[in-house]
Amino acid sequence: MSLSSSDEFDILLDAQGLICPMPVLRAKKSLRDVPDGGVLKVLATDPGSVADMKSFCEMTGNRLISSSQEEGVFIYFIEKTAP
Repeated sequence: MSLSSSDEFDILLDAQGLICPMPVLRAKKSLRDVPDGGVLKVLATDPGSVADMKSFCEMTGNRLISSSQEEGVFIYFIEKTAP
């Protein structure tokens, strides 16, 4: 699945206010409900989530499509590519 816009996603996970390792643990749980090839959008406020999400995707085989920051909120788009 190729995204033409980073605004397309299947499930939104709001992990704002949670500290490490909760954003990644919640993302792992939420990905179970995302269809294969689907996209999970994650919102987090923990600065540690930047490295954590990248490592999580590398370790699980899922693809980190993008990560950005807007007004203190980190935004991740993760494509479910792992079973």
